[in-house]
Amino acid sequence: MLDDLNVLTQKDSEKTLDSSVMQPEQLSMDVTITHPVTEKRAVKNIVFVGMGGSALAPEFVQSWLGDDIKLPIEIVKTYTLPSYVNEDTLVFFASCSGNTEEVLEALDASEATGAQRAIIVGGGTLLERANELGISHVQLPPIKIQPRMLTFIQVRAILSLLDDFGVMSSEKYLAEMADTQEWLATTSAKWAKEVPTSENYAKQIAELAVGKTPEFMGGFIFRFIAYKWKISWNENAKNVAFWSYYPEFNHNEFIGWTSHPVEKPYAIFDLASTLEHPRIQKRFEVSNRLLSGHRPAPHTIELQGDSVLQQLCWGHLLADFASIYTGVLNGVDPGPVPLITKLKQDLNS
Repeated sequence: MLDDLNVLTQKDSEKTLDSSVMQPEQLSMDVTITHPVTEKRAVKNIVFVGMGGSALAPEFVQSWLGDDIKLPIEIVKTYTLPSYVNEDTLVFFASCSGNTEEVLEALDASEATGAQRAIIVGGGTLLERANELGISHVQLPPIKIQPRMLTFIQVRAILSLLDDFGVMSSEKYLAEMADTQEWLATTSAKWAKEVPTSENYAKQIAELAVGKTPEFMGGFIFRFIAYKWKISWNENAKNVAFWSYYPEFNHNEFIGWTSHPVEKPYAIFDLASTLEHPRIQKRFEVSNRLLSGHRPAPHTIELQGDSVLQQLCWGHLLADFASIYTGVLNGVDPGPVPLITKLKQDLNS
């Protein structure tokens, strides 16, 4: 089925496979800041407010540059801001649609805190507020793809805004992203729909996962990638999935696999990296040995690339390709998420 281009075209109404092929282009897209900061103030901590796909970019940045930013970072996925937010806090509000109610409510609450504010937005009410209030913001380009596939350009927006607020110089990091574009485009071309399953790693992963509930296991550095795979499986494949990471996995979930349910219709995927802490690499090995016979044997996906950035980009993009192909095998359309639209309608009724 996955090698029948007619089937892929019919099932994929939003052309998510074509959008995935184009994702590397985001790594070098220009970012324009509207209402740039004119008076720099001290920033002592950073808060990101965003939901779903709009929260992927700060997770990416924290995994890649958390140590370089050298400030406490918290990612908020609800309506309320942390109580410590004040004039020394830089708060990012992100929404691709611009109408995410949690983000809009948090923005309203931020007025009383004196916090420094930045916005990353596609349009909608949040863009209107950014212009009305003169808040430093980046408007995302009008790319008609799902927010979960706009991570790379949102990362560029975050880095540019961090520079604008004087938190860090973003020049070398933006250049590193741009330098990664050609490598990622060349690598991911092997996952395109025209490439047959026998030569297409993404299609092979889909065939391993179809009909099962997957769990994606990462190490600490790349826990974001495990989370991204879970999101892609839920939204592209319309297939419930789970994620975890080492070493935390060994302190609770590890024991859960030794008993119920007795029948385990799962597929386990280890997202392994040679860049992880040596003890975490050993935990993958020892845990898999000790759990042998208690859960399905894991399929190991070795993250490719010579740097944390390359491996983050490679793992992020492979998640979309593999989950889209799984969606096709599941008989669903990978792009639309109509139940989320219905949820929003019912919440407002």
